[in-house]
Amino acid sequence: MEGGPCNQLYTKAFYQNIVKSKLKNGGIFVTQAGPAGILSNLDVFPSIYHTLKQVFRYVIPYTTHIPSYSDVWGWVMASNTDYIYQNASDIDSIIKSRINASLKFMDGETYSGILKLNKQQRQILSKSPTSTTLPFTF
Repeated sequence: MEGGPCNQLYTKAFYQNIVKSKLKNGGIFVTQAGPAGILSNLDVFPSIYHTLKQVFRYVIPYTTHIPSYSDVWGWVMASNTDYIYQNASDIDSIIKSRINASLKFMDGETYSGILKLNKQQRQILSKSPTSTTLPFTF
């Protein structure tokens, strides 16, 4: 919400000067981006997505159901490395090399699946940002 207490955390200046400057080479930034369900108010998700596209070379939106919100929630990954584009078997190899346990939720197939947006989400994110869809640019 413009003028709200967390507004500055979603500006281009914040992502550029604070987040991007603190990421290590090859680092990936992930942020929640608000409701993204079919019946949700979809103002925040595209705003954050388009703002991050102004700062990072690679930006990937994704969604997942959050039971405590009773809705689908949007998330956005951003990086200056194409490392975030991995196929399912590469993700499985990365998990195996870094985590010495069996995960209950995440594997390569799940990663690939959560990156698949529904038609409404794809249409909203494909629109060029405007002053109404991109309020966080000052």
